[in-house]
Amino acid sequence: MKNTNIKNAFFAVALMLSIVSCDSEYKDETPSIAGIAVANPNFSTLEGAAVQGGVVGVLSNRNPNDPSGHYTVFAPTNDAFARLGLVDAGTLGGLQNSFLTNTLLYHVSNGDLLSNQIITGNTSKSALGPNRRFISRGKDLYINGSKIILTNVNASNGTVHAIDKVMIATGVDIVQSAILLQTAKVFKAPELTFLVAAVVKSGLAPVLADPNANFTIYAPTDAAFKAAGFATVQDVTNAPASVLAQVLLNHAIAGGKFTSEQNSTTVATAGGGTLTYSPFLNGTFTIKSNGITTPANMVIPDIQCSNGIVHVIDKVLLP
Repeated sequence: MKNTNIKNAFFAVALMLSIVSCDSEYKDETPSIAGIAVANPNFSTLEGAAVQGGVVGVLSNRNPNDPSGHYTVFAPTNDAFARLGLVDAGTLGGLQNSFLTNTLLYHVSNGDLLSNQIITGNTSKSALGPNRRFISRGKDLYINGSKIILTNVNASNGTVHAIDKVMIATGVDIVQSAILLQTAKVFKAPELTFLVAAVVKSGLAPVLADPNANFTIYAPTDAAFKAAGFATVQDVTNAPASVLAQVLLNHAIAGGKFTSEQNSTTVATAGGGTLTYSPFLNGTFTIKSNGITTPANMVIPDIQCSNGIVHVIDKVLLP
């Protein structure tokens, strides 16, 4: 089976390379979206992700679901993938293939969406299903929390815009999104095991899973919980539910906001505390609570859930 997969991958790459052949007979033809990824070294990680995620055929051909036969792709650059620690086939291998495929489809939409149609306040439905929203901040335009850094690259089967961060959508509520990480259904190495245990023990799971709610959640990693004094998951489970609830509510903000939408310097938490934000820089900011001496950094920002936005952070925001 492994050899078959390798052969399929080589075949897919060969197919993509053939699209951008230097043969003089085809040199004046506009490349497909997949061909642009192959030809541009700034999209080499996207190329690898497309092979692993099985969407090479989609991005190489016409769109059967749109009269124009076109797609629009918001294409993360190599630097965008590197922000998640994804720099080559080895690191992409740390992702579940189904998650990678869905993530790529979240960057795709039907038809041509040109820059003059990307208007603040509007949304665009992704091929995955969930909508993405367009946001302006200063002179910059964002799709969710990702800055659009290049627009209107013409392909034979659509349009490409380059973005500076990979967009992630889970399609499920905040609690289920955390469980996806905790059970390694997204990244092969679990990251939010301690957080899931805290949510369950605190009794807040029904609130955070409410489909009618809309939250911004700062989600501490397992390493963050350990640094805060919880050496094991059992330590979390042994903590009083009221204490865990107080701590967790200090990570919850009413209203789901992407990083690009957060303009204030302070915000009130659901637990009655206050968080302080650093200036917005390179698509992120740090978060400081009263109970910690140094701010928390964003590990994975702007994860869209069905009832809010989750930003994974590297410290527990103690009240």
